[in-house]
Amino acid sequence: MSRISIRTRARREPAPRLPLGEPPLRPSFRRERAAIKRGVFPVAGCDEVGRGPLAGPVVAAAVILDPKRIPRGLDDSKKLTAIQREKLYARICATAEVGIAFGSCARIDRDNIRQASLWALARAVAALPVRPRLVFVDGRDKIDAGCDCEAVISGDALVLSIAAASIVAKVVRDRIMERLDRVWPAYGFARHKGYGTPEHLERLGALGPCKLHRFSFAPVRVQELPLFGPAPVPEVAVEV
Repeated sequence: MSRISIRTRARREPAPRLPLGEPPLRPSFRRERAAIKRGVFPVAGCDEVGRGPLAGPVVAAAVILDPKRIPRGLDDSKKLTAIQREKLYARICATAEVGIAFGSCARIDRDNIRQASLWALARAVAALPVRPRLVFVDGRDKIDAGCDCEAVISGDALVLSIAAASIVAKVVRDRIMERLDRVWPAYGFARHKGYGTPEHLERLGALGPCKLHRFSFAPVRVQELPLFGPAPVPEVAVEV
């Protein structure tokens, strides 16, 4: 058989496919354990929730898991139900070191959502009761954590401490939006948490934005000025 015919056949053979039915990807403690074996401890993971919504703060959390008391069932917060997140949130807070920070709507509008998120992530690490020696952060960007920092793309699906941080940030932000719904009940914040759902967009078009909205975001910017006066966003107590 000629060399040309061999090459032609090779090009026509279909590429191998991944087997079906593989178990879903779950985060692991592998990176943290490797750092601990090198003598690097404490190790924190941090993540934020709330980059995409049209209203409300961006919330960041940092978590240092106790290697001997890791709660079972930790996963990317987006893969869990609200009930599962609440249960895991309680277990994380009972067994780990936790820091939380908020990037306000004013900061988001002033600095942009990316910079506000990075600021909140750094502040969450600074809020930890124990200073970490290494921080894993979800995404492409490293943060000014005051120690070594490694950015991990899709970190909430790969790194267990980041997954724990994503759960904490999600639960805290959801609680904030549910309480702010009592201040502005017409927008339905308790249901959509500020995201651009059809309900939220309809209410935004009918009522105009309130002080909780992000005026630097296009769907809000195109609306009229707030209808509820110049009063700032009130302080709302949130149990964390």
